[in-house]
Amino acid sequence: MPSFKPCEILTLPAEMATHQHHYNQMVIGLNGQTEFDIDGNGSLLGPGQGCLVASELDHAFGGLGRNSILVVNLPPLSTPWVPNGETRLSGLFDKPRYFQLPSQARQLVSALSQEISSNPEDELLGQACAHTLICALQRHMAFNPSRPRRTQLNLDLLDDYIRQHLHRKISVTQLAGCVFLGESQFHQLFKEQTGLSPYQYVLQKRLTEACRLLTSSQHSLADIAQRCGFSSQSLFTQVFSRNLGVTPARYRKLHG
Repeated sequence: MPSFKPCEILTLPAEMATHQHHYNQMVIGLNGQTEFDIDGNGSLLGPGQGCLVASELDHAFGGLGRNSILVVNLPPLSTPWVPNGETRLSGLFDKPRYFQLPSQARQLVSALSQEISSNPEDELLGQACAHTLICALQRHMAFNPSRPRRTQLNLDLLDDYIRQHLHRKISVTQLAGCVFLGESQFHQLFKEQTGLSPYQYVLQKRLTEACRLLTSSQHSLADIAQRCGFSSQSLFTQVFSRNLGVTPARYRKLHG
C-alpha cells in the first residue's frame, strides 16, 4: 500500500517552494490560481486546469491568494493498487504536461473532490478516486495509438487559456495540453486549421489586446507591455512597430 495519501486537497501558500518526490503526481486546480514550474516549464493553474509531474523531477509551486488544488499521488507502476498500471499510465508522465479538462471531466473532479473533502482519512476512497481520475484523464489524453486522429481543435478553449495567461509566456506544450495532444500533432493540426503557427496566433492575440488597451485605457506603455506578455517596453515597441507599421505611442495618438 502507498505510504502517502492517494488523493488530497491542499491550499498552497504564497511563498514558492521547490521539491521532488519518488512518485508521479497529477495536480488539478479547484479554486483560485496556483503557479507551477516543472523542470523550467511554468504555468498558472485555474479551476479545471492541471499538470502532470513525473517522479524525481524538480518542480516549484505556490498559491496566488485563496486557492485549492486536488493532488493525485501515484506510486510506481509495479505497485499492486494500480490495476493495469503500465497500460493506464503509459506515456502520461514521460514529460511535464499542462492540460485543461473538458466540462464533463470537470464535473467528475468536482464530485470526487467533495467526497475527498468530506472523508480526508478514508484511504480506500482516495484510491478509488485516484483510479477514476487517472482512467478518465487517460481516455482524454491523446497517447493511445488506436485513438482516431482529431480533425478539429477547440479554438474557444484555446482562446480562453490564452486570454487567462496573456501576461505570461505561453508555450506550445501548454496549448497542446489544453486539448490533450502531443506537441507535434497539435502544431500540425493548429497550422492546418488556422493558417498560423501557435506562436503567430498567440502574438496576434497579444497585439490585439495591446491595441485595445492603447485606445481604451490610460495605462502606460510599460504596463500594457506587461499585461500583454512582453518582457519589456522596448521589446513591445519593437514587435508592435514591426507588425503594425507604427509605434504604440503613435497608434494611441491616431486612434485614441
